[in-house]
Amino acid sequence: MNDQELHGYSQNAQPQLWNLLLSFINSMSLKCAVELGIPDIIHSHAQTPINITDLAASIPIPPNKTSQFRRLMRLLVHSNVFSVHKREDGDEGFLLTPMSRILVTSNDNNGGNLSPFVSMMVDPSLVSPWHFLGQWLKGNDTQGTPFRMCHGEEMWDWANKYPDFNKKFNMAMVCDSQYLMKIIVKKCATAFEGKRSLIDVGGGTGGAARSIAEAFPDIQEVSVLDLPHVVAGLPNDSRVKFVGGDMFHTIPPADVVLLKAIFHGWNDEECIKILKNCKKAIPSKEEGGKVMILDMVVNSAPGDHMITEDQYFMDLMMITYARGLERDENEWKKLFKDAGFTSYKITHGLGTSSLIELYP
Repeated sequence: MNDQELHGYSQNAQPQLWNLLLSFINSMSLKCAVELGIPDIIHSHAQTPINITDLAASIPIPPNKTSQFRRLMRLLVHSNVFSVHKREDGDEGFLLTPMSRILVTSNDNNGGNLSPFVSMMVDPSLVSPWHFLGQWLKGNDTQGTPFRMCHGEEMWDWANKYPDFNKKFNMAMVCDSQYLMKIIVKKCATAFEGKRSLIDVGGGTGGAARSIAEAFPDIQEVSVLDLPHVVAGLPNDSRVKFVGGDMFHTIPPADVVLLKAIFHGWNDEECIKILKNCKKAIPSKEEGGKVMILDMVVNSAPGDHMITEDQYFMDLMMITYARGLERDENEWKKLFKDAGFTSYKITHGLGTSSLIELYP
């Protein structure tokens, strides 16, 4: 190829293409690390870097595969999952990074273990539907999803049919909720001040509600509304009560109605119906009534490429799995106006999520 033929070609084009195309290897390598328990093993060595030989033996990796294991760790270090440090004996050893610290399973009790979320996101049941996205886009079916094209039924029906998948999915959602709520109760504490009652709509088994009840003991009544079969058998205690019901029909009264990652699964008409029921459930703004929405606001961090890309990823996930969408501020604003709310306030900077305080 001569200079004229090279005109218009970028020497970085192929590496950029490869990097994008092979990014799935990062996800699968991370899954491998979680399955092998590598974060737990490194964590058990406290602040002492563990060398490759001891790490391999702790898993255990057969000695004849230590070289291959070393290459896996090289990529995970490059991806900032782990870090390499010099030991006192001159050898190199591995330590956790902020990313891998939230994969340590002993963090379960304080809401800092996201390893179930890793396992769920790369589960074959969720990876396979992506092969059907192009075929789905070309078709006329606007009701189904690529997930249904792949598996023959929608994700929620699939979850009901396969208990192991359902359990795995619920564990992923619980751990992600617990992690996010740790951030919320610290960074957004003033949003809960002076409130006497709160109901978490679609709050499942009550992980978020318990985080709020523990962090804000002055909130006298904390409850969870979810479908009857979800809350059936869940024990009420002195701090959190469970209510079986349907947010599309009615929401019990409270000073604050909380909805976490609910709206991205529904179309605009359905969201407006939910919001109108929320409005009926709360007192006036002067009496302390508000709706708190913990969800994504797309393009909320225009200077942060990673956060924006994560939001775009989640938006396409909603297309692929659930006929939903992630909304930008203008799309949220239209929903609020159509549901009859007068004003709102957004707090960004909560990872990929934002807290929206909505007033009647």
